[in-house]
Amino acid sequence: MAPPIPKTLRGGLVIMNPDGTAVVRVVTFQYNPDTLSRSLVPRGASTDAGDRMEATRLKGPPAETIKFDAEIDAADQLEKPENNPDTVTAGILPELAALETVIAPRSKDVKLAESRAASGMIEILSLPSALVLFVWGPKRVLPVRIQDFAVLEEAFDANLNPIRAKVTMTLRVLSVDDLAPGSRAAGFAMAAMEKKEQIAKRQPSVLTAFGLKGLS
Repeated sequence: MAPPIPKTLRGGLVIMNPDGTAVVRVVTFQYNPDTLSRSLVPRGASTDAGDRMEATRLKGPPAETIKFDAEIDAADQLEKPENNPDTVTAGILPELAALETVIAPRSKDVKLAESRAASGMIEILSLPSALVLFVWGPKRVLPVRIQDFAVLEEAFDANLNPIRAKVTMTLRVLSVDDLAPGSRAAGFAMAAMEKKEQIAKRQPSVLTAFGLKGLS
């Protein structure tokens, strides 16, 4: 008897309220991206003043950026239209809307700001935005800001609803330096740092792999 094939987890986004105290909705990828492109830029201390002690110091976690393509396809749902009436009438617009609304303020917040402006109240603060977590397995739950979002719609139904698309997203991972101390978002960022450090300890540190017995 063949061993059971482990179920592959889904990646996606968790949308929380601005305080991070409640989950508003969960957006799972229909198909996990084939690749993730990650870029990390170290935040080194400035050495412009000529202080040699600063050359090896870090002033904070690296600035990390994640980029990927997520594909959405209605083919499977359209094969059984009786079980997927929403897909028949709207294609993949609901899936695209679930992603696009992540980077837009809520309409009621916009209306409230317009109402205050019309009454002579000056709106100084930016409109509240959700706390977004990028989830790529239980070991990577990262608070992020969506920096770039592009959609390539590749096929349409008779009513011009998209039925296949590729979404390209660029995420800026938020570190403890980007977030208010003590906030739930900062807690997620710190937990991600600690988890990465724990995983790094599993990598053995053996100088003999370099042909060295010691450092002098």
